[in-house]
Amino acid sequence: MVFDYSPVETISFEDHSFYLKRDDLLHPDFSGNKARKLHYFLQNDFSNIKKIISYGSAQSNAMYSLSVLAKMKGWEFEYFVDHIAEYLKENPHGNYKGALDNGMKITVGSIESTDNLNDNTLFIEEGGRQKEAEYGIKLLAEEIIQWQKEQGIKELNIFLPSGTGTTALFLQKHLPSNTVFTTPCVGDTSYLKKQFLELEEDEKYHPTILTLEKKHHFAKLYKENYKIWLKLQQQTGVEFDLLYDPLGWRVLMAHDTLHVKPLLYIHQGGLLGNESMLARYERKFPSISS
Repeated sequence: MVFDYSPVETISFEDHSFYLKRDDLLHPDFSGNKARKLHYFLQNDFSNIKKIISYGSAQSNAMYSLSVLAKMKGWEFEYFVDHIAEYLKENPHGNYKGALDNGMKITVGSIESTDNLNDNTLFIEEGGRQKEAEYGIKLLAEEIIQWQKEQGIKELNIFLPSGTGTTALFLQKHLPSNTVFTTPCVGDTSYLKKQFLELEEDEKYHPTILTLEKKHHFAKLYKENYKIWLKLQQQTGVEFDLLYDPLGWRVLMAHDTLHVKPLLYIHQGGLLGNESMLARYERKFPSISS
């Protein structure tokens, strides 16, 4: 499978102009950073592999994308989670339902050890955080370089929110003339730095981390996140992810120094997960109209 280049659009938000890299449009099942992270496995033949094992949350975008990869390749897919909410068990939806429909076997518990896996089993880290992800993210960097040349833009500030930080890290590595900024959505700054170091020891390749003053808890419902998500949709006409992008845009808008150069925001997809997040927001904040 070969993905077409994703388009770059110009959008305006809160009186600022941005470039938007629409990786969410790459492929309905591999949208955004999962298309990039899994590109190596899609492009290459693994004749010995019969099964994928991975782990993470029960509504993970990576989980769904891996279920599609396994289905396409004819592999088994076993996925480990620490819990599944009762509501989700009784009312399967979003990434969870999609992955189950693709034949995923889900196990509540932890993977005891990866040391004993046989040669027929492919182990994928949570969120696709591994060296092979560099293959597809380098292609994204090359697309950005080509677009820059066409537009006559010498230097860019690039922004994207991070889970494991894999996409941001490899982007910075392959875009040395630009500055990649990111913000930790899953853990704090120290957690994100640790993720960077596990993939790349040389800190000159590490992205620049920005945060808000107030601590942010992953997957917690924040009124400010819901409001900016709705504003983005109203002002740009683009639907963003509800889990990562609201914090990303809040951090982006809180740091004026980012706007001194042309700014490119990477839309990393993940929209299938909006079904469950939006329902939670509407229940918690019924007075905020979408």
